[in-house]
Amino acid sequence: MTETKNIGQSVNDSLEKIQTTFQLQKNNLLSIRKTSVKDRKKKLKALKAALFAHRENLQNAIYADFKKPAIETDITEINSTLTELKHTIAHLSEWARDEYVDTTLTLLGSSSYIQYEPKGNTLIITPWNYPIYLSLSPIISAVAAGNAVILKPSEFTPNTNKAIKKLLFEIFEEKELAVIEGDYTVSSELLKLKFNHIHFTGSPAVGKIIMREAANHLASCTLELGGKSPTIVDESANLKDAASKIVWGKYINEGQTCIAPDYVLVHKNIQEKFIAQLKQTLQERFGADAEKIKSSAFLARIVNTKHFGRIKTLLNEAVSNEANVEFGGDFDENDNYISPTLVSNVSKDDEIMQEEIFGPILPLIPFDNIEDAIAKINDKEKPLALYVFSKKSKNINKVLQETSSGGVCINDTLLHILNPNLPFGGVNNSGIGKSHGIWGFKDFSNERGILKQHLPFSAAKLLYPPYTKMSKFLIDFTMKYL
Repeated sequence: MTETKNIGQSVNDSLEKIQTTFQLQKNNLLSIRKTSVKDRKKKLKALKAALFAHRENLQNAIYADFKKPAIETDITEINSTLTELKHTIAHLSEWARDEYVDTTLTLLGSSSYIQYEPKGNTLIITPWNYPIYLSLSPIISAVAAGNAVILKPSEFTPNTNKAIKKLLFEIFEEKELAVIEGDYTVSSELLKLKFNHIHFTGSPAVGKIIMREAANHLASCTLELGGKSPTIVDESANLKDAASKIVWGKYINEGQTCIAPDYVLVHKNIQEKFIAQLKQTLQERFGADAEKIKSSAFLARIVNTKHFGRIKTLLNEAVSNEANVEFGGDFDENDNYISPTLVSNVSKDDEIMQEEIFGPILPLIPFDNIEDAIAKINDKEKPLALYVFSKKSKNINKVLQETSSGGVCINDTLLHILNPNLPFGGVNNSGIGKSHGIWGFKDFSNERGILKQHLPFSAAKLLYPPYTKMSKFLIDFTMKYL
C-alpha cells in the first residue's frame, strides 16, 4: 500500500508499517501479560496526567476538525474519559484478582477460581464523532487487562488523531500501543491480521463487515453500533424539563451522537404544546433567530461535506413527502452548517425514519396511547438507547417490560453512558458486548476457569473404567442426590 492522502486529509500508513507493528506487539505479548496491576495503574495514571497536560491541544484539534466548542469537548470527551480512568484506577486491583467460586460436592477435595487473563493482540477501530472518548475509553480497558493495542481512528478527524497520537506516544511504546492511520483500505488490511479481540464503534453496516472478518480468525469482537434511539413523551411528562433535556441530548455535537434521541414519540394531545416548548428552548439556548443561531458559539458543525449532503437529502425527501419543518431547516454547505431542526408529519416510510439521522434534525411522531408508542418502537431494530419522559410508573414499567434496547434513561437523555457502574452497549443490530468499568475490563479479558485438585484421591477416580455395578450405583446416586 502506498502512502496516499484520502478525502479526510489523513495519510494511509503503509502495509509494511501495519504488519511490522502487529508483529512487534505479538512478540511483546508475554512481557505485557506479565505486567502487574501496579504497572498498569501507573500507565493509566500517566494517561490521566497527560489528558490534563494536553487539554488545550485536544480542544483546538477537535475544533479544527468540526468546530466543536471547547467546553463541549471538556464535557463529552475529556471529562468522560477522566471519569472512566479514575474509576478503573480505583477498582482495577479488585477486578484483576482471582475470583474464587464454589466447588460442587462431587468434586470434593478441589477448589475452583476464575483467572482474568489478557486476550492478547487487540484492535480498536473508532469513529469520528467523539474521537477522544471513543478512542481512549476502550484503550483504558485494554491496558487495564494487560493487552497490546493497535488503535485505528477515523480518517475524518486528522487533527484530533495527531493530538491523540502525540499524547499516547508520551506514555506507551509502539510495541504495546500503536496508532495506525488511514481510510477503509487500512482497516481492511488490519482485519486480515490475526487479532485476538476487535473492538469496533460505528454503524451496523460496517459492524457486519467487522464481524465477518473477525470470523476468519475466530476472534472475539465487541460492536458498539447505533440505530434509531427513540424518545417517548407521554401526557404526564413535565414538558419544559423534557424539552430542555431532549434539546441537550439531540443537539450536542450537532446531533452526531450514537445515543442521541433520533426521533420523539409524543402523545397527540400534547404535541403542539411540546413543539412550542422545544422551539422556546432552542431559542433560549442558541439564539432568537436564524442568524443568531448560526453564529452561536455553542453549536459544532457536520464533520464533512459527505455527511452534510446525506443529512440534507434526508430532510429534503421528507419535506417533498409533505413533512413540515416546524423550526430551523437552514443549511450552509460552505460551513457544513445545519441548524437545529424540528420536523413533524413525517411518514414512517420516509428515509429519515429508516436510517439513523446522526445530525441535528428531530422528527416528532404523534401516538395515541402507550401501546401505540411501544408498537412503533418494536417495529424497528432494537436501538442503542431509549428515553422515556413520564410521571406514570405504569407507563415507564410497561415500556421497560415490552421493549428492548442497549440502555435506558428515564426522564433524562445520554447520562447513562457517563456512569461507569453501568454496562454500555447495544443489543443485536445496535451492538454486541458491553463496555465501561468492569464490563470493559472483562471485555478485554479471558475469564479462565481453573480447578485445583488438592488431594491424591478424587471422587472422579471411582468412575474410571472398568465400569462396574459400583460405578453404576455411584453415578445413579450422584444424579439423584448430589
